[in-house]
Amino acid sequence: MILLSFDTEEFDVPREHGVEFSLEEGMKVSVDGTNKILDTLKANNVKATFFCTANFAQNAPEVMRRIQSEGHEIACHGCDHWQPKVTDVKNSKEIIESLMGITCYGYRQPRMFPVSDADIKANGYEYNSSLNPAFIPGRYMHLTTPRTYFVKDGVMQIPASVSPLLRIPLFWLALHNFPEWLYFMLVKRVLKHDGYFDTYFHPWEFYELKQHPEFKMPFIIKNHSGQQMQQRLDRLIKKLKSRGEHFVTYHEFVQSTNKSINP
Repeated sequence: MILLSFDTEEFDVPREHGVEFSLEEGMKVSVDGTNKILDTLKANNVKATFFCTANFAQNAPEVMRRIQSEGHEIACHGCDHWQPKVTDVKNSKEIIESLMGITCYGYRQPRMFPVSDADIKANGYEYNSSLNPAFIPGRYMHLTTPRTYFVKDGVMQIPASVSPLLRIPLFWLALHNFPEWLYFMLVKRVLKHDGYFDTYFHPWEFYELKQHPEFKMPFIIKNHSGQQMQQRLDRLIKKLKSRGEHFVTYHEFVQSTNKSINP
């Protein structure tokens, strides 16, 4: 099974590099990227999970309706991506559910940072996908955390996939910079070892970042961005489908896994 997801947030990465960047500018980039993602998913007839910030949901109603109408899952990703607050676990769920008329089953903390398990459970989420079980200097040091899904206090925790043994992260940055043959080889190892593969990307990766030096983006982020990244995602999906892999939303994964645990 393939769990494909997108952290659908207002683009704020330039702010990490000292560039003043407004919400309006960030939304323009992310709306463009989200539509390119949706085009790619539709062309390949696969479903994904979109972890949306309340900011994005409130400022991009047409895109949100497209995500919903094309059969993808909408989950929560906090309120303001740049300034996450403890109350976001509750508030983002209330905002998005009210706007979209749906139930949000899952949560992912901005930047995959830690979030209160008690808050996740108290607000009725079925799953939490806020863990990258790898070592990434300056961001993550999670070499002793579980590498695959586990249940904690009745809530399923779904970490991003990393390779067995060495825990090489296979999230968005890897597909930008690894040779595609190497990335796909590692994905196949994860599938053989774990039985499923879970990865995530962002809409702004599908924007032509190389054309905007004023963003002051590092090379490893700009590398293969825009149309090249859309093509890489398209090829990855096609390769996985050619192997007979089935794409599921996170909620579908939780439901099917719970049935196998509790037949």
